Amino acid sequence: MKSRMLIPGTLLALTAFAALKPSSAARAGEAEVREGPRGGPCFTIGAHEARLGSPDFRALSVSDGARLMWKMSLPLERSFPLHGAMCVPYGGRVASLPRTRAAALETGKVYYLHIDTRVAKGKAMPLAYEARFCLVGQVDGTVLVRQIGGADREGRDQYGCLPPKR
Repeated sequence: MKSRMLIPGTLLALTAFAALKPSSAARAGEAEVREGPRGGPCFTIGAHEARLGSPDFRALSVSDGARLMWKMSLPLERSFPLHGAMCVPYGGRVASLPRTRAAALETGKVYYLHIDTRVAKGKAMPLAYEARFCLVGQVDGTVLVRQIGGADREGRDQYGCLPPKR
């Protein structure tokens, strides 16, 4: 009698577990950080992700891991497609969009980018995109934006975030 109850219960549990398996939409996609048109970082979805389509932009935040440096979001009723060719500049000021004041970014420090999106029904695209980046001070006083790849896991020197030695 107990074995007859055990088999349907086990099947039910396995079915429920399979339903919880993460879908491709649950993964975080790759964001891209590049040099903005007026210097400083600007943000979009990665080139590989752009081939999957253009998600609708919802919000963007930059942190240093411990504190929020800047955030911008759209009201729920508004959105725009975030194409790979577009770029949202750090601290961008659009009067109609809610945002926080952008804190100054420092050279040699690692920052974390998170982009929230909405996806059209039926599309298997991520709901979020993430990247890490830093600003690299150059000997001539200029500052470059550098995206940190997924394989860069060790100290900051390996990220290339510190200025070149003279």
